[in-house]
Amino acid sequence: MVARSLTAAGGGKDDIVQVTYGYGLFTGGLGAHQGATRIGAMTVPMSSGNTQRQLMMMHDLGATMLCCTPSYAIFLGESLREMGYDPAEFQLKSGCFGAEPWTEEMRDKIEELFDINAYNIYGLTEIAGPGVAYECPAKQGMHVCEDHVIAEILDPETDEPLPYGERGELVFTTITKTGMPMIRYRTHDLCTLTEEKCSCGRTHVRMGRIMGRTDDMLVIRGVNVFPSQIETVLLRVAGVAPHYQLVVDRVNSTDTLEVQVELTEEMFSDTVADVERIRDEIKEGIKSVVGIAASIKLVPPKTIQRSEGKAKRTIDKRGLTETK
Repeated sequence: MVARSLTAAGGGKDDIVQVTYGYGLFTGGLGAHQGATRIGAMTVPMSSGNTQRQLMMMHDLGATMLCCTPSYAIFLGESLREMGYDPAEFQLKSGCFGAEPWTEEMRDKIEELFDINAYNIYGLTEIAGPGVAYECPAKQGMHVCEDHVIAEILDPETDEPLPYGERGELVFTTITKTGMPMIRYRTHDLCTLTEEKCSCGRTHVRMGRIMGRTDDMLVIRGVNVFPSQIETVLLRVAGVAPHYQLVVDRVNSTDTLEVQVELTEEMFSDTVADVERIRDEIKEGIKSVVGIAASIKLVPPKTIQRSEGKAKRTIDKRGLTETK
């Protein structure tokens, strides 16, 4: 199924696919590797970590496609310039990014950093690894591989099926898997499904972007909050970097939310008035989109810990189950 996603992203036997998903007890690395091999492409099995070596190999071997988490793709794109490279020196044309929720704003950032087409890919170990659903060039949702799985949307509270277009929990039933078949496996991922025919001609059901998880959702002062909502606000504000962390706490029996976000190098050296303007813009944006007030902490560049795998966006200090 990964082979389909790579093909839809423009991959073929003449491509060089650099895989930076982990190759340990995680299906991302090996799944992407096997998919690239299946389409006849040369595969560079870098696994995660060692960013300088990643970029050196990407440059020297002329990688044309990249497979990694979107947060790491942004980190690679930023590091590329810090190491003195020009994006024009690279041969990258596209990439398949997944393993964590991400937004259209993150897609725009990745495409800007690398000058490539960034495609969404979805999968999970329990069903078939990566490639259960994938984007085509239309980028209007991910095509579910319905010849292998049946996708449904359930109301996470009532467990009742929901119609196409309604947001709920994504559930899969496998129809070709033999080793460990699954019946109505609950993914905890929240999204929508549509049965409308895609402009690319494919007729399989399409799933929208993951909007969060049932175990990722934060309830703050009675309001449901997803990190992806706040990410959307932050990435629309000029002067801030795409690195942030949410710190949730409980003070005097009241939930608090602190949003830590990095300033860009240029803005960090700017005037106090400009920094205050950015803080106010973020605060108002979060209030408008999420519906609650948050404390905004603007921090210097490189302050927030970088991720070479799935980014950990939330620190919950309330003694509740920690979310990732």
